[in-house]
Amino acid sequence: QVQLVESGGGLVQAGGSLRLSCAASGGTFSSYTMGWFRQAPGKEREFVAAINWSGENANYADSVKGRFTISKDNAKNTAYLQMNSLKPEETAVYYCTASELITTIPIRRWEYDYWGQGTQVTASP
Repeated sequence: QVQLVESGGGLVQAGGSLRLSCAASGGTFSSYTMGWFRQAPGKEREFVAAINWSGENANYADSVKGRFTISKDNAKNTAYLQMNSLKPEETAVYYCTASELITTIPIRRWEYDYWGQGTQVTASP
């Protein structure tokens, strides 16, 4: 069973930066597509970014393109999400997720197989 543990969340002023980490165990990390979703209070969980198994290709939500960068280190079994120029409306719980799909980079929740518990990110105005 794959376990994902997020870290790096916290409080930052609008315009600031945070780097989230996702440590994986119990599976073959190098074979997974890794993704990040977020969920604000009262809203649906939404796709943020994903990266394929090799780390060579990534997909981003339009709202974060140019500000967020996803990466993965297969040697460390860890995925990252670098978030720059954070906006107050991006305050949410951020979830790390892993998919066994390798032929595409999925963006839908049901295409992911494993989920972390989430980490809170708050961007204050």
